[in-house]
Amino acid sequence: MASAKRRANIAGGSPSREAEGEPALEEDKALFREATRDVRPLRHDSPLPPRSKPPPRARFTRADRLAILDESLHTAVEDPSLGGGEVASYARPGVQDAVLRKLRRGHYRIQAELDLHGLTAREAKAVLREFMAEALERGLTCVRIIHGKGLRSGPGGPVLKSTVSAVLQRSSRVLAFVSARAVDGGTGALYVLLSSRPA
Repeated sequence: MASAKRRANIAGGSPSREAEGEPALEEDKALFREATRDVRPLRHDSPLPPRSKPPPRARFTRADRLAILDESLHTAVEDPSLGGGEVASYARPGVQDAVLRKLRRGHYRIQAELDLHGLTAREAKAVLREFMAEALERGLTCVRIIHGKGLRSGPGGPVLKSTVSAVLQRSSRVLAFVSARAVDGGTGALYVLLSSRPA
């Protein structure tokens, strides 16, 4: 009998308990019930809270790549004339009105985006410089920069909006920028058109 049992195990099967007269099935069930008697099913009536997305961050490159931007970016001043809800618009001399209209209407494909929410003006300048350097090195021609509307900036107005505007105007590689369409952030974001080569 033992050799038959061994042969069945080697062949990949197992001999029937009933054939061997083993009443272990009921005993196994009893042991399982005893081992799991304190187990309670999980409740699924409340879904798990959604995972919060990490804040967007610009992907940075080495510092020496910043050399392709104008040195004036380091000393950009803020433009106090831009209020939180005011539409921003800028075009370098020589840029046609039709190009500015297309940019304003969102006809250019956005190739990269930078969100500056939560940064100080100083931090925003540094992050913006690195983002622009990478965009220019990659040959991008249209990007979106989200600066927010500055609703919590106090009586001084939107700090990031004016800072971004000033930085962009001082770069010879920026052809034009306008406030985005409402669907893309409205007056809290800019579409920026870039030149593929220095002016």
